[in-house]
Amino acid sequence: MSRRTASAGIELPFSDKYTAAHAQAYHDKHRGDLRRRLSNLREQQLARRALALAGQPEQVLDLPCGAGRFWQTLAEHPARRIVAADNSRDMLDVAFRNADARLLERISPLHASAFAIGLPDRSVDCVFCMRLLHHVGEAAHRMAMLREFHRVTRDTLIVSLWVDGNWMAWRRRRQEARRLGRDRERPANRFVLPRERAEAEFAFAGFDIVDHLDFLPRQSMWRVYVLRRA
Repeated sequence: MSRRTASAGIELPFSDKYTAAHAQAYHDKHRGDLRRRLSNLREQQLARRALALAGQPEQVLDLPCGAGRFWQTLAEHPARRIVAADNSRDMLDVAFRNADARLLERISPLHASAFAIGLPDRSVDCVFCMRLLHHVGEAAHRMAMLREFHRVTRDTLIVSLWVDGNWMAWRRRRQEARRLGRDRERPANRFVLPRERAEAEFAFAGFDIVDHLDFLPRQSMWRVYVLRRA
């Protein structure tokens, strides 16, 4: 069985939750209170810096595109074309329904899983993957995803995840230890990776690290890596 075929059947536990109502709520929440708006502004800033570090790629696969939160930032480069992919058809529908019509002229939709993207080898300049990898707890699943990204990109990968070595990761570890005693049946769906492990997995999947960007250095778990095919 090929690597591509073997990866196609992987389903993450949360992947079926994005109904039409949930997708619309996801679209709305980053436009809600002041904290979320400020957080969104910081993530857009990190995305711009990451795209610059990646050499301003002209063809970008946004996966998962979610409700299109990063499309305006991705479209700031006038020559950039965007392939917007998501495992949820409802999420794609909400994203395209709420997007500016002029923006949609530069965006192509794609219903796809991150484990089986359905594009030819080396078909985009950059894979842009925000807010997905921290949901993937099994190393084998992360490797399957990273190898599929490596297959599809001809140059770079921009990926965000939660890493250790900061105050929020320390606090979360303590909270999870307390929660384990109260609710042993509740499955985890967000994971903090040791930085060394994450970077070793990137290398094993065939990527070199260009740079990393922290949401708030030493404070936040969120880190964005810019990777290049080795």
